[in-house]
Amino acid sequence: MTKSIGSSPSASNERPETPMSDFLDRLANLSAKRLALLAAQQHDEIEATRQRACEPIAIIGVGCRFPGGADDPARFWSMLEQGVDGVCEVPADRWSIDAWFDPDPDRPGRMSARAGGFLSGVDQFDPAFFGIAPREALSMDPQQRMLLEVSWEALERAGIAPDSLHGSATGVFVGICNSDHFHRLLQRGSESIDAYLASGSAHSVAAGRISYTLGLQGPALSIDTACSSSLVALHQACRSLRSGESSLALAGGVNLMSSPETTIALSKAHMLAPDGRCKTFDATADGFSRGEGCGMLVLKRLGDAQASGDRILALIRGSAVNQDGRSGGLTVPNGPAQEAVIRAALKDGGLSADAIDYVEAHGTGTSLGDPIEVKALAGAYGAGRRIDDPLWVGSVKTNIGHLESAAGVAGVIKVVLALQQEQLPPHLHFREPSPHIDWERYPVRVAAQGRPWPRGSRLRRAGVSSFGFSGTNAHLILEEAPAGVDVAGPDRRSMHCLPLSARSGPALAALCDAAAGALSAECPPRFADAAGTFGAGRAHFTERLAVVATDAAVATEALTAAAAGREHASLHRGTAVPGSAPEVVFLFTGQGAQYPGMARALYDGTAVFRDIVDQADRQLGADADGLTLKRVLFDADGGTRIHETRWTQPALFAVEYGLARLWMSWGIEPAAVIGHSVGEYVAACVAGVFDFKAGLDLVAERGRLMGALPPGGAMAAVFAGEDVIAAAIGPLADRLSIAAVNGPDNVVVSGSQDAVDALLAILAARDIQGQRLFISIAAHSPLVVPALEPMRLCASRVAMAAPRLPVAWNLTGGKPLVGGAPDADYWTRH
Repeated sequence: MTKSIGSSPSASNERPETPMSDFLDRLANLSAKRLALLAAQQHDEIEATRQRACEPIAIIGVGCRFPGGADDPARFWSMLEQGVDGVCEVPADRWSIDAWFDPDPDRPGRMSARAGGFLSGVDQFDPAFFGIAPREALSMDPQQRMLLEVSWEALERAGIAPDSLHGSATGVFVGICNSDHFHRLLQRGSESIDAYLASGSAHSVAAGRISYTLGLQGPALSIDTACSSSLVALHQACRSLRSGESSLALAGGVNLMSSPETTIALSKAHMLAPDGRCKTFDATADGFSRGEGCGMLVLKRLGDAQASGDRILALIRGSAVNQDGRSGGLTVPNGPAQEAVIRAALKDGGLSADAIDYVEAHGTGTSLGDPIEVKALAGAYGAGRRIDDPLWVGSVKTNIGHLESAAGVAGVIKVVLALQQEQLPPHLHFREPSPHIDWERYPVRVAAQGRPWPRGSRLRRAGVSSFGFSGTNAHLILEEAPAGVDVAGPDRRSMHCLPLSARSGPALAALCDAAAGALSAECPPRFADAAGTFGAGRAHFTERLAVVATDAAVATEALTAAAAGREHASLHRGTAVPGSAPEVVFLFTGQGAQYPGMARALYDGTAVFRDIVDQADRQLGADADGLTLKRVLFDADGGTRIHETRWTQPALFAVEYGLARLWMSWGIEPAAVIGHSVGEYVAACVAGVFDFKAGLDLVAERGRLMGALPPGGAMAAVFAGEDVIAAAIGPLADRLSIAAVNGPDNVVVSGSQDAVDALLAILAARDIQGQRLFISIAAHSPLVVPALEPMRLCASRVAMAAPRLPVAWNLTGGKPLVGGAPDADYWTRH
C-alpha cells in the first residue's frame, strides 16, 4: 500500500529526513576507530575553547600621569617606594581655592576641602604631533588629550611602534566619568559653541579618538561606572581578548578636575576629607580626597605575548564585575556584593582564596566604606588564613587621592610595579587602626610600612578592587610575570645603530637628552636592547638622528652632544620628507667581490643572516675533499678556495641573499632589484622568480660548470666607453670580447689571459685605466660554450614565475622580459 500525499510521518515506517537524522546515519557508518578519533578531536577542540576562555592576559606596557610628578612608571614607583604624599592645594590654574573654600561643608556654593591630587601641565599639548588642528585642540577635553599621550607612551614602552597598528584588531577600553570641560565651555555662552564642542567633549570620542588617530579597528568603548570605570574597562578588555574579538588592547582610565562644581556637590554629601587626604583604614578616616590622572595598559593574550617575545610585566588571571542592587542607599557600599565579585574573580582565574597575598583595596578612607570593605575581604579571602599570616592590604589613594574613573587602573599599575620590584610600598596616613573594623577577628593587615614581596616557590598574586558609587563593583586578580627567558642570547655585534626621531628639532634634542639619561642611569638597559627598541618599537618622524656606536658610553657622549647642538663622530642627522618614503633599489654584485672570511661578523652577530648561510651550508653539503660552504667562507683551512668558481658563486649567492633578507627584516624593502652577472640570480630570487633553494641549486651548478672549464681565462674592468674598447680589441677579437657594459665609462672584457693583459697594456699606453678581476675564468665570452647545454638542462628543471618586483634584466638593458618571467634559454644566454 502506498502512502498518500499529505499523510503524516507517523503513518509510515519511514524516518523523516532531517539534519539530525542525516548526522546519525553518518555516525552509524563510522568504524569504532574512526568514532574514537572523532571523539578525541572534539574533546581537544572543546578543551582549547575552554583554555582560551580563561587564558591569562599579559600586561606588556604601561603609561601613566599621576599626581606628585609621577609622569611615568619609574617616577610613580619612586614616589610609592619613598612614601611620598602627592596631594597638594588646588592649583590656581583650576580655580581660586580662597574664593570657593569654606570649612563648613553645608555652606552653599562652597567646598570643604582645599587639597587634592592634581596634575601639573595639563594645559600643555602638542596637537600637531597627533595631526589635530590647533583650533580643534582648544575645544578638546584635556582628558582626551591626555589619553592620546599616555596611550602612545604605553605602546612605546611595550616596544610597539604605534603607527604599526594601523588596520589591526586592537581594542580600546577607556574608563571616564568627568564632564567638567564640557560645562566650562558652555559657561562661555552659546555664541562660543563651535564645530568641535560635541566631538571634543563626548565620552564616546575619548576611546574613539585613540582608535581614529592610530587607525585601530577593534572595539572602542568608553565606560562610565563612576569610580569603578577603569577596572570595568580592563575587565571588558580581557573578555574581548579572550574571545578573539581583539588581538591587542589598550585599557585604562582618565580623570581631570577642571571646575569646582563636582567638588562642591561632594562636600554637600559630606564625602570629602577636610584635610584632603585619604586616611584609609585609620581611626581618623573622615572622607576621601579627589584626585586626577590617567593610566593605560597594553594587553595581549599570554600565548600571543610569549610568541612575540614581548616583555611581560604581570598577568591578569581573573576578573569580575557585578552590581550592588538595592542596598542601603544608591551610593552606600554593599558588603555581600563586594564579597561576591571577589569570589567571581577568583573563579574566573581558577584560583583559591589562599592563593592571594595582597589586595590593593578600593580604600577611599570613609568611616562607612572602610569597615564594609575589610569585612568583605575577610569573607572572600579569609578562609584558612591565620592572624599571624594575614592578607595584606593597602591603597594608592593614600598617595594620590581618589582618581575616580582612573582609580582602578592606578591601583593595578601600583601592583604591577610592586611585583616587578618585589616589594609592597608603604600605605600612608595609617597611625591608629580604625575602631570600626574588627581587626582581631579578621586575618587582614595594613601594609603601613611596606614589606618585602620577593619571588619564591609560590607564585605571587594580588587582588585589586574598585567600587563605583553607581553600585557597579569590579575586582581583578594579578599574578607575577612568568620567569624571564633571555631569548636574545649574548650580544655579538661590534656596532649598534640607535635611531631617534621627532617632529621638530627641539623635541629631538629633548629626546636625545632623555635617551642619554636612560643609558647612563644606575641600572641602564643593554645598549643593544635600547638600539633595537628605538628602531623597531617606536614610530619614526621627520627630524631624524642616528647614533652608531660600540657601547652605551660612546652613545651617551654622542646623545649628550646632540642634545646640546654639538657634532660628534658617531652622530648622523637627516630630515625625512613627509609622504615621500624613499624608494630603495637593491644591487647585487657579481663574481670578483669575494674574499676569505667574507661576512664573518654578520654571521656571528645577526640571526637572520646566519639562518640563510646555515640553510645554504646544509643544502650544498660537503664536497669530495670534505669542504663545506661555511668552512670555505670562514675557516682558515678553507684558504683561498673562496676564489674557486665552484665555491665563489654559491657563496656570493648565499651571502647576498642573506644580506637582502637582513635589510628586509629591518623594514628596508626594495622597490626594484638589479644584479650583475651571478648577482642577477639573487635579484631574481628576491623578486620571487624562484625560491632560495632553487636559486642556490642553479648557482651551484653554474659555478661547477664554469669551474670545470679549461684554465687560462681572465677578466678585467676598464674605464672607457664601449666604442673605445671595441676598437682597441680589434686585433685580439679571436681571443677577447666585451663581457658587460656597466656604464658609459665602465666596461668589462673577458677572454684568454694573454689577450686581457695585452689589451690592458695597449690602454695603459693611452692613459686609460684598467684592472684585472680576481677571477680565473673568462665569463660572458665564447670560452664558456662547453657549459651552455648543461646549464640549459639544469635551468629547465626549475619552475619560474614572473617577478613581484621590477627587475632590471642584464640581457635587455633593464627592460622587462617578454612573457614576464625568465626561462632556461635566458639563463643559458646569461
